[in-house]
Amino acid sequence: MIQQQPDVQLNGWAKAKLTRRDHVISAITQIFTKTLVIAEMEVRKLRHDPTDLIVRAVQPSLWLLIFGQVFTRIRAIPTGDLPYLDFMTAGILAQSVLFVAIFTGGMTLIWERDLGVVHKFLASPTPRVAMVLGKSLACGVRCLSQVFVIYGLALLLGVKLNLHLLAVLQVLLVVMLGAGCFCTFSLIIGCVVKTRERMTGIGQLLTMPLFFASNAIYPISLMPNWLQFLSRINPLTYTVDALRGTMLANGTSIYGFGWDCTILLLALIGLTFICGRLYPRVAM
Repeated sequence: MIQQQPDVQLNGWAKAKLTRRDHVISAITQIFTKTLVIAEMEVRKLRHDPTDLIVRAVQPSLWLLIFGQVFTRIRAIPTGDLPYLDFMTAGILAQSVLFVAIFTGGMTLIWERDLGVVHKFLASPTPRVAMVLGKSLACGVRCLSQVFVIYGLALLLGVKLNLHLLAVLQVLLVVMLGAGCFCTFSLIIGCVVKTRERMTGIGQLLTMPLFFASNAIYPISLMPNWLQFLSRINPLTYTVDALRGTMLANGTSIYGFGWDCTILLLALIGLTFICGRLYPRVAM
């Protein structure tokens, strides 16, 4: 009997270790499943108002048709061997993703709080992280429509696009990551301000600095030193850089596609953690 005690202890320890591992796998599976459920519910809202996708496509189209055409003719911004309209196309796609994500995430959260939907989700066993990731994923799906609009308009304007399947898939990945980052950032703002009026004002206040403090419409080398520093900590810079290196036939990336995606992924993880901690404050 004495010799069997170590075996019993080891068997119990192995079972406990296996149980902990199964618990971790179960938790990850639950987060993944609930994230897809939240995302599917958010995407389903497009069926009730599909015209929102058309309205969102108007602003980037005007930027390409008016701003891009004018600055291409006057050649005021040096972009090397790359035509300015080609240089700008990637930036306008990133700008469209930024605007859609900022004004979708936080505003939708506040609407759901006013309708009492958020309280029901917080009372459910759904992980807070899954709620945040689900909305971010749905925002990314919403922004995919902007890719096809910008691609179609760019082809009509003579922009030399890289239409290889791998390049298109890379563009879709970058759009999803960028939309997730800015949607989560918008959700954080929505958790703090809690009113639609403040959300609208702060959203308008933040989108333009984020846009102009990036390499969307001019190279980073033209910026003063202090603006170059802000540009390097701006996630939109890495979104534009990745898009410019993949969607254009003659495009180049400053930081590299892998590094751009890594920065966006790390930013998304950090913002998701912060938003998950702040999410219960919406119901207060």
